[in-house]
Amino acid sequence: MFSKIRELGFAEIYRRYGTILIFIGIVILATALSPYFLTPENLTNVLRQVVVVSLLGCGVTFIIILGHIDVSLGSVMALTGVIATAVMAATQSLVLAIVAGILLGIFIGLVNGFVITVFRIPAFIMTLAMTTAARGGVLLFTGGVPIANLGNFRVIGQGAIGPVPISVLILAVFVVLCWVLLNKTKFGRYVYAVGGNARAALASGINPNSVVVKAFVLNGILCAVAGIVFMSRINSGQPAAGVGYEFDAITAVVVGGTSLMGGTGTISGTIIGALIVGVINNILNLMNVSSYWQMVVKGTVIAIAVILDVQTKTARARKKA
Repeated sequence: MFSKIRELGFAEIYRRYGTILIFIGIVILATALSPYFLTPENLTNVLRQVVVVSLLGCGVTFIIILGHIDVSLGSVMALTGVIATAVMAATQSLVLAIVAGILLGIFIGLVNGFVITVFRIPAFIMTLAMTTAARGGVLLFTGGVPIANLGNFRVIGQGAIGPVPISVLILAVFVVLCWVLLNKTKFGRYVYAVGGNARAALASGINPNSVVVKAFVLNGILCAVAGIVFMSRINSGQPAAGVGYEFDAITAVVVGGTSLMGGTGTISGTIIGALIVGVINNILNLMNVSSYWQMVVKGTVIAIAVILDVQTKTARARKKA
């Protein structure tokens, strides 16, 4: 056993098992730090909280594998979620509310992808601009006042089928869809190819711009679904919602093994990363840790994850050489 571990080396062991080992370690630590962590009520609460970050994480996984970044997730989530609640309040139609939110998410994804690919603007700059525009748009639309009178809209975020929350079932559906897209379709192979080497992908007949635009559209859809689930859980359209969620989602993706340099990443890793982020948030809340210290912890986690990613890639490159 130990000889096999030495043969594989740290880089390969971390690549294969690092995320799950970190998750197990954090769960053990959380259990030791708080007697309330393993209670059914708390675990259900963790699952409900993880849903939104996981949905955002699934979408931005495609973006990061392509070597891009999206820092507008929280603002787009707020705008699409609020528009969905506004349609719900006006029509009392759950279907129309969901469709309105998702259509807006598609439009925002198209705008991001189009501007990034056509005008060669770095994704960070474009999505930073979208962050401001989306947040300003939602505040203009609502006047900063939450939207209420949502009828049965809360069933998405608060309802359950038996012991399983509906929001968790929604997440499961999108996780499967994203996994299939990334692992079993031509689009998924193109995402890895473009993220690994865009020039080589272009030379082999792949249109990198088309792949990037499609990825941003998918990301917009998942932002909208996350916004709808979030607003449903609190049963109101909150214009100030989603602040900081982009960092939780990116943390989940990076901790889950997706490289910020592009070319590698998995949906399963992102979900485990989201669970890690969720457990960290939960245990810090249970211990009444200041929100300022929570920000420090999250920043440290991102830094460590990136360092491990770089060191792992360097070690594997040396081993191959």
